[in-house]
Amino acid sequence: MRVKVIFALAVLGILAGLVAAYVFGIQHKPQSPAFTPASNPYEKGIYANGLIESIQASGENINLYPEVSGTVLEIPVAEGTKVKAGTPLLMLDARLQQATTEQLKAQADAAAAQSVLAQANLRNVQDQYDKQHTSRELDPRSVSRDAFDSARHAVEVAAAGLDAAQKQAVAAVKAYEAGKVLLSKYTLTAPVDGTVLAVNAAVGGYLSSQGAFDSYTGGMLPALVVGNAQQSLAVRCYVDEILISRIPDAAHMKARMFIRGTDVNIPLEFVRIQHYVSPKIELSNQRTERVDVRVLPLIFRFTRPEGLVLYPGQLVDVYIGEK
Repeated sequence: MRVKVIFALAVLGILAGLVAAYVFGIQHKPQSPAFTPASNPYEKGIYANGLIESIQASGENINLYPEVSGTVLEIPVAEGTKVKAGTPLLMLDARLQQATTEQLKAQADAAAAQSVLAQANLRNVQDQYDKQHTSRELDPRSVSRDAFDSARHAVEVAAAGLDAAQKQAVAAVKAYEAGKVLLSKYTLTAPVDGTVLAVNAAVGGYLSSQGAFDSYTGGMLPALVVGNAQQSLAVRCYVDEILISRIPDAAHMKARMFIRGTDVNIPLEFVRIQHYVSPKIELSNQRTERVDVRVLPLIFRFTRPEGLVLYPGQLVDVYIGEK
């Protein structure tokens, strides 16, 4: 009986092994990809990482930093807000500087009033001297020598006092103008017409001339980023240093950009080459990142297709070929 049980278990084990081998040996048809991976459309094309940017004269978005430090009092704009040149974007707490400027204005007004009084005093002593001088010319005995010398000395003292008062008034006005200029720096304005792409500061937070502290990366970020998020955009491509020798001539260069996560690819128009090979950390913006790869930036531009959502700062794949 015991032998039969062992034999039956052995047969069941063999059958289970055969069934498992059959089931696990079945090859399932792989699912089709959600999108077609980017492939080289050129016979001798080279690959580059790309970063979408707004079109600027410098080829980059504009990073804004305050010239003074302080607590953020108000941010009247948000990401996506279209602004004109000179539009206030961020205001720092300037109450202390405002009080200082008002004090400088009071000092300038007081110095101006003192200058006016000095002018009046000079006119008064000058009149007294002129009268004594005229009287002395008619009759030398009408005015004593001591009185005449005292009147002339009073004119000299009044003239020196007026000169000092005028210099003090000019210095006070310059100090007040400098105070107004410094006060204006507590308001960050848009340098050009464009769109606010990023706001890295927060109301109540501290902002220095180096920007806003990012607690995630431990680095400093610009207070705001302004660009031209319009129909035409730019792409900054980073070509690996080992592929630099294979970059085609500018007159015969062509390129295509592949949007990650989609089947969309867009032709690019060459703009220029930035003639400086830099570390690849520009893609991640991590200054603590250790890299041994350097890249050459190339600038292209393209027109955004209708219905396609693209944002500055988006990573794309770029292939560069030759016509």
